[in-house]
Amino acid sequence: MERHLHNALQRSIRVGEREIATDGEGYLRNLQDWSEDFARALAREEGLTLTPEHWEVIRFLREHYQHHGVQAQVRLMILHFTKVMGPQRGSNHYLHELFPIGGPQKQGNRLAGLLRTKGEH
Repeated sequence: MERHLHNALQRSIRVGEREIATDGEGYLRNLQDWSEDFARALAREEGLTLTPEHWEVIRFLREHYQHHGVQAQVRLMILHFTKVMGPQRGSNHYLHELFPIGGPQKQGNRLAGLLRTKGEH
């Protein structure tokens, strides 16, 4: 219960001159506030330097959400990135190395400006 209360807390990420509202874990309160600068600022706060591979995943997550209205499941990401980057770099293990704080479905979605997926606590 304590964690749930923590998740409900609001905080903000400074992006340029703006304060962007997020929940306690860094998920955007308003999806329209996303920008690449927001992703960079949140990544910095989470100790992550975004590489071209990170951006490829972030863009995939955003495009999937825009086309389907739901976040991509990890197995779909693995299928897609195995085709795009090869079996080693498209693997679940590698995607979790790219996004060490919760994997592509949690940290990736946060950085892509998407909501927490159903079932996350």
